Amino acid sequence: MTETTTRTAPDSGAEVVLPVHTDLLRLATAGSVDDGKSTLVGRLLHDTKSVLADQLDAVHRASADRGLQTPDLSLLVDGLRAEREQGITIDVAYRYFATPKRTFVLADTPGHVQYTRNTVTGASTAQLAILLVDARKGVIEQTRRHAAVLALLGVPQLVLAVNKIDMVDYGGAIYERIAAEFAGHARALGYADDDVVTIPVSALHGDNVVERSERTPWYSGPALLEHLETVPVAPDPFDAPFRMPVQYVIRPRTAELPDYRGYAGQVSAGVIAQGDEVVVLPAGIRTRVSQVDTPDGPVPRAAAGRSVTLLLEDDVDLSRGDLIAAADSAPRVTDELDATVCWLAEKPLQPGARVLVKHGTRTVQAMVTELSARFDEQELASVDTPDALQLNEIGRVQLRTAEPLPVDEYAESRRTGSFLVIDPADGTTLAAGLIGLPLAPLAAAVAS
Repeated sequence: MTETTTRTAPDSGAEVVLPVHTDLLRLATAGSVDDGKSTLVGRLLHDTKSVLADQLDAVHRASADRGLQTPDLSLLVDGLRAEREQGITIDVAYRYFATPKRTFVLADTPGHVQYTRNTVTGASTAQLAILLVDARKGVIEQTRRHAAVLALLGVPQLVLAVNKIDMVDYGGAIYERIAAEFAGHARALGYADDDVVTIPVSALHGDNVVERSERTPWYSGPALLEHLETVPVAPDPFDAPFRMPVQYVIRPRTAELPDYRGYAGQVSAGVIAQGDEVVVLPAGIRTRVSQVDTPDGPVPRAAAGRSVTLLLEDDVDLSRGDLIAAADSAPRVTDELDATVCWLAEKPLQPGARVLVKHGTRTVQAMVTELSARFDEQELASVDTPDALQLNEIGRVQLRTAEPLPVDEYAESRRTGSFLVIDPADGTTLAAGLIGLPLAPLAAAVAS
């Protein structure tokens, strides 16, 4: 039987059935090249005893072959042969570990500019990001760039890990200067002071990673793992309007269930309960939920993250790709998308391109009607009406879809406010899109 837990919704005070992964924290690393991201992740895995004996033996052997006196813990993460040979991170490496207090899914992302697309991938579902800086270099251009991407993607919590604090003789003054500089930058990007925690660490020696270090007596905050175990991060807000893309229509047509017709999918936002009024989009038909089914039987209500089958009071023509939403706060239905995209393909994006747009469980044909702006990562400014978007560039685009889509603003709902752009020729992913996020304020904040 699937484990569940219950929480109290703040608006209604009613108990809500949630999946057990509400105690799971999804996090990502970001930062410049050689700031020690993989070493930090390796240290977390090693010190939380989340490494198998044969993996650790392999790291010891590889480190000895390189003439190192101590094991290179970054090898626990850099799994590709090219990564091990070059000493860099290329791919997004997902690692899973757990403590008695929480389970973690961690995405270790590259620092090189040419792998920005992988940073976007790793951070797209993160509830918290660890942004590393080298204590010897402080906040640099790549730090600011990654912070801007994290803000654009709506990552709600940041940890600034001032790494290699041992290389500056554990200097508290250097740490305070870096922390103050980044705090001002984070505020300009829209982060509140409580959303950003700065921690001095040495990933190489383990200072303030799992346990607080005696070599930083001037620091009174938590160790990194202590903060990760206790930071309050909700998987989805209870007060968000209900949304559920239909993935499958269930009609068993058996003697026991001759008239059963259920609509299966995962609740992407909000809470749904028996008797709630909903609207089916894009058709716009209103009805009520007569039953909320799960593999373990009917439940009175379910929240975001729960996979359910909804039975409706009326006979509605529904199919895969439709969206069931709260009737009193439905998303808008449109065939014109104004969005910010991160272009992930080698082939440039130009106006007039014909693509596929995958939104929720629906995929439709679309055309790029305009490129209105590009975020210049070198000048940290917004450039109007570019000729094209190149690999890893972020820009503002307008698309016209062949069929109307029910969409939210990304700032209001990450699931129904985002989409993928797909190549119709071979099915490869071309871009990740965020609906309704303007580039100009972001560029102004980054430049401030």
